[in-house]
Amino acid sequence: MKTLLCSFICCLLFFDANAKDGYGLWLDYSPVENPQLKTQIDQLFSGFFFFGESPTYDVIRKELDIAGQKMLGKTPIYSKERLAQTKVWLGTREQLSQVLGLQQQADIRELGEDGFWMGPIDFQGKTYFTIVGNRPIGVLYGVFDWLKTIQTGAFDPRLQKSDSPKVTLRMLNHWDNLDRTVERGYAGFSIWDWHRLPGYIDPRYIDYARANASIGINAVSLTNVNANARILTTDFMKKAKVLADIFRPYGIKVFLTARFSAPIEIGGLKTADPLDPEVITFWKNKTDEMYSFIPDFGGYLVKANSEGQPGPHEYQRNHAEGANVLADALAPHGGILIWRAFVYSHELDEDRHKHANLEFEPLDGKFRENVIIQVKNGAIDFMPREPFHPLFGAVKSTNLGIEFQITQEYLGQATQLVFLAPMWEEVLHSKTYRPTPASTVAGIIDGSDSGKKLTLMAGVSNIGTDRNWTGHLFGQANWYAFGRQAWDHSLTSAQIADEWTKMAFGQKPEVLSKINQILLGSHEAAVNYMMPLGLHHIMGWDHHYGPGPWVTGGRPDWTALYYHQADSMGIGFDRTASGSDALGQYAPELVNAYADPNQIPEKYLLWFHHLPWDFELKSGKTLWEEIGLHYDQGVKTARKMQESWSSLESEIDPERFDHVRQLLAVQVSEAEWWRNSCLLYFQTFAKRPFPGEIEQPEGDLEYYKSLRFPTAPGIRPRW
Repeated sequence: MKTLLCSFICCLLFFDANAKDGYGLWLDYSPVENPQLKTQIDQLFSGFFFFGESPTYDVIRKELDIAGQKMLGKTPIYSKERLAQTKVWLGTREQLSQVLGLQQQADIRELGEDGFWMGPIDFQGKTYFTIVGNRPIGVLYGVFDWLKTIQTGAFDPRLQKSDSPKVTLRMLNHWDNLDRTVERGYAGFSIWDWHRLPGYIDPRYIDYARANASIGINAVSLTNVNANARILTTDFMKKAKVLADIFRPYGIKVFLTARFSAPIEIGGLKTADPLDPEVITFWKNKTDEMYSFIPDFGGYLVKANSEGQPGPHEYQRNHAEGANVLADALAPHGGILIWRAFVYSHELDEDRHKHANLEFEPLDGKFRENVIIQVKNGAIDFMPREPFHPLFGAVKSTNLGIEFQITQEYLGQATQLVFLAPMWEEVLHSKTYRPTPASTVAGIIDGSDSGKKLTLMAGVSNIGTDRNWTGHLFGQANWYAFGRQAWDHSLTSAQIADEWTKMAFGQKPEVLSKINQILLGSHEAAVNYMMPLGLHHIMGWDHHYGPGPWVTGGRPDWTALYYHQADSMGIGFDRTASGSDALGQYAPELVNAYADPNQIPEKYLLWFHHLPWDFELKSGKTLWEEIGLHYDQGVKTARKMQESWSSLESEIDPERFDHVRQLLAVQVSEAEWWRNSCLLYFQTFAKRPFPGEIEQPEGDLEYYKSLRFPTAPGIRPRW
């Protein structure tokens, strides 16, 4: 019995040491197989020299230790002498000023605080591969970039590279509650163990920081925007301080969500009126206390007067007055106030699409300089596809940041493989025509069009306690893609997919080609089998899992019928001048193009138009036929994804292969569910046969409508 037990334990240890379960993310550092590259890297790992000391240099050494052991099976050698046996120099521009030319120093200075340069430097007859930043954090970014070139087989010791981020704040927003549930989280519980903090530090916190730093993320908001005021109490400040101390060497600042009613809930006041002197004093004192624990605290993120959250409207104050009281408290410390523009009120009898502009356009220029208005990529709510939010281009004097959703609330949650980079790329490259005819959303976000220096790209996290971090293994690609696009929005989705696939699965041509095809086709597939041609907000009620075009009851703007408006005459939401005129919030160039249903890009057709079922599209098909073809094409693409992955069984390690295989089977089933239920439902209005060339929808509509999902993740249990 004892022998069997020992053998079992040994098997477990062996399995754990060799299994690829996704925990390592894109930092798994697979062994270098190319002989020439391995020789080059082996030589470089034989002599590192740091031009100085700092906590960030310490974490660089730890990263090099991990990479060296995994890629080469060796521990890096660190030299104490600059000119001894060193091969790689690392340091800041100032630290290397004696070996850098004046023009080179000037060029590196132009890269800004987070920028870096890498390449060969010839000095006294020897060549040193050198990574230089304006700060140690820039050196860290450069090291991660260098390690990426090794992982992807792109390293060339002769080439020079300089790089810097286009956006100042590259932030993850965690919607994590203090009880460790995660709103719209599909990867387990929150990784923040508030109960055991500050005494116990989970090693995962360090791996989380490593992963974020490797893709340039430099800010995290730890808590849900539906905030709990207790996070601002002294006890929780002590806990947050531990995380801030861990993240600091990785260049990551901590932000916290502030509940607008905190002066009442934890301050003992009778009001949270932002103009009340006692409230002003509360926020000043509370913020001063925060900085006593976290000297580099990033600031607050606030959701106010939205979906039941308290805000300034309770006191007949506007959003600028509400935001400025917190901004003033943060300003002496260099802190930033991020105020979400996701506001809509059931008292306002207007298309929900219009609410944010109606609230914020009149306040343009009235917010403090350290306030950023965080605007969702679209005006409704992270739909599978949305036109860009009309605030981009409409607001000129206020800092605007963009908010994407990495967690797949409306895109299959963690049961579906949907690569989100193409969706974000589409939004970022959209032309706003304001403030200039050539302006884009990206240009407004990064300041090149808006002229703003305080810039932000935020992503709602998809991270949890699941061993692979993101629930679905391929959810990691979305975390990675967000960081890369926040750093450089000019990168294409194909470039990002190629990077991630090589780091996660290696460089075998067949594996690389098929996985990249799966990634790059997955978003359009999901749009097709969920909400094609501009349909939106037709998912299940509350949990948002699966289709629900029949959802009614409660607030109209929480129902599907409010958005698709299907009837015997047709389908779609008329947002032109003859309808809600939400289209009028965009620039005239877009109004002119989108007002005509024959000219608008068909991917937005039903977003802006209510059209007859027999309306003819560019394909020559009727609207009813085209809806059916899109739904069916989505299912067929999902099946092709499944087939393509199955063909890689001999090339992918068993654990990850089977994980994705099972979930792709679920995805195909869910795609069929979406297609069948939506087409059966819409047919009750269209009164037309399904197109003959599609796979005919199966099932009973009443059965689909009867389905309930009380255990669906992403919301607190309510049974």
